[in-house]
Amino acid sequence: MVGNLNHIIDQVVKDKGIARGVLVEALESAVLSAANKKYRNTRDLEAHFNQEIGEVEVFEFVTVVDEVVDSYKEIDLGEAKEVDPEVEVGDSLGMMLEASGFSRIAAQTAKQVIIQKVREAEREGVFNEFKDRIGEVVNGIVRRYERGDLIVDLGRAEALLPSREQVPRENYRQSDRVRAYISEVKMSTKGPQIILSRTHPGLLISLFKSEVPEVAEGIVEIKGAVREPGNRAKIAVVSHDVDVDPVGACVGMRGSRVQNVVTELRGERIDIIPWSPDTARFACAALAPAEVSRVYIDEDGKSLEVIVPDDQLSLAIGKKGQNVRLAAMLIGWKIDIKSETRAKEEEQEEVVPDNEVVSEAEENDTAVNVVENSGEDVVDEDQD
Repeated sequence: MVGNLNHIIDQVVKDKGIARGVLVEALESAVLSAANKKYRNTRDLEAHFNQEIGEVEVFEFVTVVDEVVDSYKEIDLGEAKEVDPEVEVGDSLGMMLEASGFSRIAAQTAKQVIIQKVREAEREGVFNEFKDRIGEVVNGIVRRYERGDLIVDLGRAEALLPSREQVPRENYRQSDRVRAYISEVKMSTKGPQIILSRTHPGLLISLFKSEVPEVAEGIVEIKGAVREPGNRAKIAVVSHDVDVDPVGACVGMRGSRVQNVVTELRGERIDIIPWSPDTARFACAALAPAEVSRVYIDEDGKSLEVIVPDDQLSLAIGKKGQNVRLAAMLIGWKIDIKSETRAKEEEQEEVVPDNEVVSEAEENDTAVNVVENSGEDVVDEDQD
């Protein structure tokens, strides 16, 4: 405990990035813990860091009394006046102890407390740094695999890229560089956990922000983005400047901008769609490259019935329903796609039953009339 600690504190603050006050508090707590261990918690002790001499000083506090009952916590008035002539009965008197008198075990306890405090401060610092970075894209280096999850080194901290957040066809090896989206930051018993994602739609949006200046500046706004990671994605864009084409800005000269995003996503196909407040118009754009004939809207059920030419049906639905599924996710409405032929067949099916009902009703009316007439004839014959 002897020696100037200011240099050591400054060095730890510089290396670990910990606030000086936190480290000083840790030192005081460590020395106090060691002192209490030596004196078996029988005394009222306090530890204070003296910055001028660079040492942690330990003070024992006792109460001034006329007659001592507890020698560990009380002091006779006469003895107290030798320390402070102005002291009176009932006053609390603090006397500095020799810190060098602590045992080796006590010093070891102090060291452990300091290490623990430094570790806690480091964890808190990492958590505070990354909790405000949720939604950012970061670059890291793959360190190892743990049960299918990737441990990624971000510099100051290690992050986790869970298997569920990885694109199935992407493979990484140790020391590979990876670019991922910070989806969650939480504190656990083992310290801060930074969860990364390669499948989150936010990654797609962030990549376009970095590649397209108009998006970064807010001239072009990405209204929505949906993905089936590794296969296909759709983003809806709108321009707040009449002179800027939102789709063209995102595509770039000869497709250079969108191609950079596609390369980062390992070949994932991206459809860039002009957003519209008109749901029907937006749906037609979302189903591109398929052409749409008609759209029927059910506002209450949040559903759309889309009619497409027969030769466009498979294109509108997409491979395994991918195109219509992504379009529905992007719009937020249910989409039911039908071909022109199928729509006409359903219309005819709806009309035919109505005609049959009318015919049956007419036949029933005729039958009733016949029965009534024959009944009248019978009655007349009986009367005769």
